[in-house]
Amino acid sequence: MWCLKVRIMRKRLVRKAFDMILGISMSDNKEDYDKFWENFGKHLKLGCIEDRENHKRIAPLLRFYSSQSDEWFISLDEYVENMKPDQKDIYYIAADSVNSAKNTPFLEKLAEKDLEVLFLVDPIDEVAIQNIKSYKEKNFVDISKEDLDLGDKNEEKEKAIKQEFSSTIDWVKKRLGDKVASVQISNRLSSSPCVLVSGKFGWSANMERLMKAQTMGDPTSLEFMKSRRVFEINPDHPII
Repeated sequence: MWCLKVRIMRKRLVRKAFDMILGISMSDNKEDYDKFWENFGKHLKLGCIEDRENHKRIAPLLRFYSSQSDEWFISLDEYVENMKPDQKDIYYIAADSVNSAKNTPFLEKLAEKDLEVLFLVDPIDEVAIQNIKSYKEKNFVDISKEDLDLGDKNEEKEKAIKQEFSSTIDWVKKRLGDKVASVQISNRLSSSPCVLVSGKFGWSANMERLMKAQTMGDPTSLEFMKSRRVFEINPDHPII
């Protein structure tokens, strides 16, 4: 009986806390929530990782920098409101700083298309996002991984380009050997000649940094995941 009362009290306290935080986040005075986020934002992100029961309720309270807002935070609701009419996913890139995220080659084609990308610059941001998985029926998509879909796929055109550059792809793969999983034509580059992307089920570069920092990380597993990189080439670049 006592345990039941404690559980009920806990749920009520959690609900009251969420209501209070949500009220602050919706306040006309944005500085109030900015101060709250500065002091308690990391705890909310940890909640997304540790509290499976409530991580969906925490999601609207999260704040991130983005490619279109690199000086102040935006909410996931603001991101969704700014999405293009035909945009299906929420794009993000994990990096060690806003400056690194802004200058990554992964961003080139998305910037051309004016597609906003969230900058995950806190070490735990990526883990928190992976636990949420989606927001308002929009999946989170890491733009540093292979098979990036920007909503403009043209299978016939892609097939023609792949055939045209098949000998180049084979030559690069032979040169790189087992250092990469495969060599592919890139749909994310515009000014860079090539880029090394993570495999669909591999770690991102940010996650790899986190694993390296773990003293109990498995070196064998780390080396295997590193080998799953995909080398993408830009067919429109003069070097290629």
